[in-house]
Amino acid sequence: MFITRESDYAIRVIRALADGEIKTVHEICAVEKVPKQFAYKILKKLERGELVKIQRGAHGGYRLFKDASEITLHCILTSVADNLYVNECLKEGISCERNQEQTPCFIHKECRRLEEIIMGALQERNMMEILDAVKVN
Repeated sequence: MFITRESDYAIRVIRALADGEIKTVHEICAVEKVPKQFAYKILKKLERGELVKIQRGAHGGYRLFKDASEITLHCILTSVADNLYVNECLKEGISCERNQEQTPCFIHKECRRLEEIIMGALQERNMMEILDAVKVN
C-alpha cells in the first residue's frame, strides 16, 4: 500500500516544518493533529532519511534537513515506508512463479507500468510546489 497512516503523518510533519523553523514535537502534533507516539517514530525515520534534523538542548526541536523545495512525496514515502510498490511481485528480491521468462505475466507487466507512472508522479513536484498549489486553490 502506498499511503499508509504513517505515510500521511510523515507528509504532515514535513508540511509543519516547511517554513524552516525549529519546532517541538508538541507544536508539530498540535498543528497537524499527529498523535505524539507516531510523531517520534516518524521523525526518527525522517531523520534517517536525511529529511529532518534533530536539534537537542533547551531550544531544541526539529527542523528540515533540506529545503522543502528539495523534498518530494517520493522522498518522504521512501523514508518511512519499506513497502513502496504496487504489487508484492514487484518487490525487489521476490520471485513470482507466475512471471517467468518463458511465460511472462501480463498482470505483472501492467503493475510495473502503473508503478512507474506513480513513482514518476511522486517525484514530479516538491513540497513547496504542492503547498503553494494548495494556497492558490
